[in-house]
Amino acid sequence: MSLRDDLSGAQDAGRKNGFLACENMNLTLILFCCVYVALAIGHFPGFRLDRTGAVLAGAMLLVASGGISPEAAWNAVDYRTVGLLFGLMVISSAFSVAGFYDWIAEQVGNLDIRPEALLAVLIVVTAGLSAVLTNDVVVVAMTPMLVSICLARGFKPVPFLLGFCFAANIGAAATLIGSPQNMIAAEALRLSFVSFMQAAALPAVLGLPVIWGALAFIYRGRWRLAAAGQATAMPHAPARLDKVEITKAAVVTLAVIVAFVTTDFPHVAIALAGASLLLISRRVASKDVLQRVDGNLLLLIMGLFVVNAAMTSTGLPQKLLGELGKIGFNLHDPISMLLLMSILSNVVGNNPAVMLVLPFLDGAAHPLALGAAIALGTGFSSNALLFGSLAGIIVVEEGRGREVVISLGDFARAGVPVALLSLLVAGVWVAFL
Repeated sequence: MSLRDDLSGAQDAGRKNGFLACENMNLTLILFCCVYVALAIGHFPGFRLDRTGAVLAGAMLLVASGGISPEAAWNAVDYRTVGLLFGLMVISSAFSVAGFYDWIAEQVGNLDIRPEALLAVLIVVTAGLSAVLTNDVVVVAMTPMLVSICLARGFKPVPFLLGFCFAANIGAAATLIGSPQNMIAAEALRLSFVSFMQAAALPAVLGLPVIWGALAFIYRGRWRLAAAGQATAMPHAPARLDKVEITKAAVVTLAVIVAFVTTDFPHVAIALAGASLLLISRRVASKDVLQRVDGNLLLLIMGLFVVNAAMTSTGLPQKLLGELGKIGFNLHDPISMLLLMSILSNVVGNNPAVMLVLPFLDGAAHPLALGAAIALGTGFSSNALLFGSLAGIIVVEEGRGREVVISLGDFARAGVPVALLSLLVAGVWVAFL
């Protein structure tokens, strides 16, 4: 074979490899877009495929088509983030099984105080619980009891449910363990529990009066149901509190937080150790705790790691960011990140928004401010629209099941001013950091 033939064969092979690489890139881009369309609207159009199903189908098709190798897909899943989230979900679920959330809702709802004062107490309590325990678990567990109590007392449930939802989102932004997106960002930026709280807690606290002020103004003089027959309280069994399990869960939670603050042990190891202690019980079946863990969310996050890794391997995101950098947009700039998170969270959701920027967080000059921008941007902006957060969807769906309707307009009328004002506070704080 001549040298000319060798060169010709090499050129043909190069063209073939280039064509295959281009085809893989195109398929990866198509699958990536399909996944995020499903994330944005809640399902894939024309199919009974929800967010989690769409992400998993996309990830598996990328592996099957060669968009990412099986080994690369496996390595793309950050075990630290998934393990931390799972451990903290188990801890939160232990409180739910023991009746803690129902009991808290009952105690707050039965306070003999004016509606405005009751709203203030509800906001503070909800924010505190969401900062220490996963906010979505708090919302799932407490919403039914709150609806029943409001109707039984003749109060309109809508302002209280909105305050509850907004406080859960804003309060969760205060700590590393308040929400899944916080955990994802903190693990990526290697932020400690204390440093994260120092960066995000103050603006979260300042956001609570904003919630109360907006709702108190919008619903002034309209707290009570117009007629006794307008709505009826659905029966709800009194809260049954398992004091032994509550004590055990509280001790484990305190130990986990202390370990986060005072030791250098990996966060995932601490969370899993706490979860294992709560699963070992003579009084509560482990399946009762585990069935309250949001397995769909865990699978969604694992699938997104794979989908985003495949997209990153094409080089397209890097090129896009390079072009954006020419006009002054930089993902390592905290203010730019705050704006991006505020927009993306209301398009694809909190967790997917954070997952999108994960590959570009390495080497950040200001990781603390960047972490605060991510937590505050996702947590605060998600109050603007009904589908901006899982907490909002849960509250609306639970209310609808009890004949309490919160329309898109009702949510946005209060949510938009709350989101804009709290984001203004966040912007000033992030600029200060």
